[in-house]
Amino acid sequence: MSDNSHATVHDEDHTGPVKNPKQLLLAVFFSFVVPVFAIIGLVQYVTSDNKPAAGAVNMEKALNARIQKIGTIEIRDANRQLKSGEEVFKAQCTACHTSGAAGAPKFGDTAAWAPRVATGYEALLTSAVKGKNAMGPQGGGDFEDLEIGRAVVYMANGSGGKLEEPKAPAAPAAAAK
Repeated sequence: MSDNSHATVHDEDHTGPVKNPKQLLLAVFFSFVVPVFAIIGLVQYVTSDNKPAAGAVNMEKALNARIQKIGTIEIRDANRQLKSGEEVFKAQCTACHTSGAAGAPKFGDTAAWAPRVATGYEALLTSAVKGKNAMGPQGGGDFEDLEIGRAVVYMANGSGGKLEEPKAPAAPAAAAK
């Protein structure tokens, strides 16, 4: 017969992968830690899809801004009275040109305006309508280009220039007579 006794065969058949207390502690530890990290990973994966963009408070508004049409139509009163240069300056230009913010020449500063006035009205109007350096474009906003031109002349003349204020184009009915 064999030299293995019945007790020895019985012990060998029932031993598992855990042979000592250290292995038992590691098995118990990892049986709780691994599922916790797996659950955390799954939660991150599931919730990562609909996170709002940084700074987007109103998701509906942000979504509408992303999918808006390329062009828009704004209906304005074509017969409204055009604003004077001083009115446009007070409404649009005074924020920067009174304080000199972002390098803007201050209203009334002859030394700062002299080289700009020397370039002429057309160059000043182009800079105002299209923007230059830190100044954003003023064209296409609340005022027509003629009104912006009047504001440019108002600021230049208030700072030592002698530019002529642009005139409104004649009405088509008056031109036909």
